[in-house]
Formats: sequence, structure tokens, C-alpha cells
Amino acid sequence: MTTRFGRRAMACVCAMAGLFATCSEASVVIGGTRVVYPSVDKEVTVKFTNQGKHPALVQVWMDRGDENSTPDSIRVPFTIMPPIFRVEPDKGQAVRVLYTKEALPADKETLFWFNVLEVPPKTANQDGQNLLQFAIRTRVKFFFRPSGLPGSAADAFDQLTWQLVNGEGGKGVALQVANPTPYYVNFARVGVKADGNSYMERGGGLVAPGGTSTFPLSGISARPSGDAKAQFDVINDYGAIGSHEKPIAP
Repeated sequence: MTTRFGRRAMACVCAMAGLFATCSEASVVIGGTRVVYPSVDKEVTVKFTNQGKHPALVQVWMDRGDENSTPDSIRVPFTIMPPIFRVEPDKGQAVRVLYTKEALPADKETLFWFNVLEVPPKTANQDGQNLLQFAIRTRVKFFFRPSGLPGSAADAFDQLTWQLVNGEGGKGVALQVANPTPYYVNFARVGVKADGNSYMERGGGLVAPGGTSTFPLSGISARPSGDAKAQFDVINDYGAIGSHEKPIAP
């Protein structure tokens, strides 16, 4: 899960005295690292838990990939109920997401992003301190999955094809993956195994249905002379990670 501070969604409370500042930390946790919405379902439920010691006000919305989105700036074919709620400490909240039946591709998955903005309670000003509080925004992937797609999302990784290509600007080496399936494939890590060594890159990414993605390889300056294999860690629908290897096309 990735946590970002939304530019427009940042709430700041400052008390102008003293020189010390404290920042609030996220306490509301989403029950999963991604959301999958099968098109045959009338709705899906996303669960939240407040693991903090104070109540939290939470606002939820979805976007199509714009990190600077706000609830009043986006248009998606989903309704969220409730969009704003309060969660008490050690309590939970379930949010319903309903598809409004507007047209989406029927031959592949569509990716949206699920946003959670947590606004912490106002902290009392003690001893003349400067108090800086942030509303913390979390975004997770939200996949709309049409019914009747061939194959399965769990096995899509096995159909990927890999090849080595020139790096950015023709310098170095990069690993390119092509995805012929109708499913998104998400990676925790991607790398190459060659000449008895493993070169795994930190961070991950994804490859869209019918698309390609390219991953720079910082540990390799030239193409391996012998056989090389792609190594990649795939994140499934439940957030579990599986490690795999596939031959690299010549």
C-alpha cells in the first residue's frame, strides 16, 4: 500500500507559538492492498479499522489515475456509501461500492484508484508549541473485472513474455514485458538472473492488459552473454506475493 500527502486534500492546523511541530500519523487501515470488483456483483464492500487511540474522520473517493484528484473533481461510474464517516478507536467501518452501469470495456480489466483521506482530530496546543497536522491520503488499486474473460487473473503472469531492450536514451539495459492477457499483472519486484547472478530492482509496477512495460536495470550495464531469465514477484488479488522465473526471448 502506498501513502501520499494529497496536495489539495491536506488539512493544516497551526498554533503560532514556540518552535516545535508534531505531525499526526495514519491510524485508519484498509482491509486489503487492492480492491477487485467482479462485474457480476451488485456491490463490493471495503472494510476499514481505526488502529489509533483517537477518533478519525475519513473521506473516500475514486479516480482514474490522477494523484491530484479530489472528490469534487472526478467522474467515475461508481457510488460510494458512505463517502464520509467517523471511526472510533479500535472500531471498524464498512463502505459499499456500487457500479452505476456506465459503459466500461467488456474485454479487459479497467483500473481505478481508491482514495482514503484520514483527517486526525485537532491536537490541543500545549506549552506554546507549533502544531502541524496533516490529513493523510492513501491510494490503492481498484480493478473492475468483467465476467467471461478468458483464463484467470491468478495465471496471467504465466503468459507474459520478456525481452531485454536498450535503456533510456540508448544507455544501459532494461527489461520489457508484454501482457497478452485481459488482466492487469502487478509486480512487487522485477529483475534478471544471468551469469549466476540475480539483479532485482526495488519497487514494482504493473503491466496493463494487452500492453507493455519497461523496467530499467541499474545493476547491468551490458546485455548478458549467456542465457538470462526474468525474475519477478507477482502480487495477487489478496495481496500475497509469488516469485517466478521466465526465459527471456532472444
